[in-house]
Amino acid sequence: MVWFIIIAVAVLLLIGVLAYIFGRKENTSNLPKEETVADDGECCGAHAVCERDSLLTKTTKIEYYDDEELDALAGITPDDYTESQIKQLEDVFYTLREKDVAGWLRSLQTRNIQLPEELREEALLIVSERRKA
Repeated sequence: MVWFIIIAVAVLLLIGVLAYIFGRKENTSNLPKEETVADDGECCGAHAVCERDSLLTKTTKIEYYDDEELDALAGITPDDYTESQIKQLEDVFYTLREKDVAGWLRSLQTRNIQLPEELREEALLIVSERRKA
């Protein structure tokens, strides 16, 4: 009778240990795999880390930066902008945080809004400096 109790306890312990091991294995398999990205100075735009500084548009979803009024500039070439239209673009640009400039440029690209040359160069300079940092 004592052997029966010892064997029953041993079997229960073995079942508990196996349940713990297999349960733990399942929990870790559901976690997202950590992805290593080689930093070769080029950004592929496919990862959240570098996507925010990428100027490549991968989606047609428009993200607004409190600049819905700029939609009126869609399809107009920068040479045809009036002074007040250029001022609108400058007002939005100079109120952006540096980390939002690349996203704003992608938004403008999706919305078919072109920046005047001087403003575009300044925006690209900010994006370039952020990539180097």
